[in-house]
Amino acid sequence: MKVYVGTDLEGVAGVVTFYTQTSPGGSGYTQAMKLLTAEINAAVEGMLEEGVDDVLVCDGHGPGAVSFEMLHPAAKLLHGRPLAPRALRDEIVQTYDVCVMIGQHAMAGCQRGDMNHTQSSKSIDYYRLNGNPIGEIAQFALYQGALGLPLIYLSGDEEACREAEQLVSGITTTAVKQSLSRNSAISLSAEESRRRIREGMRAAIRAQRENPLPPLVWEPPFTLEKRFFHTDTADAAEGGGAERIDGQTVRYTANEIRSIVYR
Repeated sequence: MKVYVGTDLEGVAGVVTFYTQTSPGGSGYTQAMKLLTAEINAAVEGMLEEGVDDVLVCDGHGPGAVSFEMLHPAAKLLHGRPLAPRALRDEIVQTYDVCVMIGQHAMAGCQRGDMNHTQSSKSIDYYRLNGNPIGEIAQFALYQGALGLPLIYLSGDEEACREAEQLVSGITTTAVKQSLSRNSAISLSAEESRRRIREGMRAAIRAQRENPLPPLVWEPPFTLEKRFFHTDTADAAEGGGAERIDGQTVRYTANEIRSIVYR
């Protein structure tokens, strides 16, 4: 089995606040990178124990957050900013069998979700696809689903796990912290978080072999509504196929999910 790993930073145990931990230069950013990478490594260990023979990790946090020198030797890392065009990456990713997410957070507006946001925490109020609120979990699952990869596992805070379970029936999840508010949570210890991720990953691989989950696919056509906090950001988004709905909102339409879900 070949596994493609999407990563983020805000869903990692011990990473709980935007102010110091999620941006380069923040006093806790280097430590947060190490915590993320250790959780990735725990997932890789679980995969290897179940016979996975190819692991590709995509560094998905905005400015990058995987500590390269700490990464498990069995994993390869897709990284760099900006990342290569999606069309080029898709040629590689579609050769994998399944996808998983490590360190994921809940969508913008999730009341208890620790560091909840969708794409930009500074500019985006929400995304709605065909009338349904979506976050980065749905974006990832639908995009990779169009490439033929089912999302079989996710680790993150409790709210992210709940969001994934509502989106993908049968997915295996591991909660590494209990969200209390947008910048506060109760984290498991680093050691316990990694143990649970390793075991959760093993369970997900076994389950996929015994009762495979299908890729997540929604039927077209697609309408994406994207609302910003400020009118000037909506001004910049207007055009290029976007329809202005109101002062803060634009709308896109498409028949192919990959062309719209990350607009």
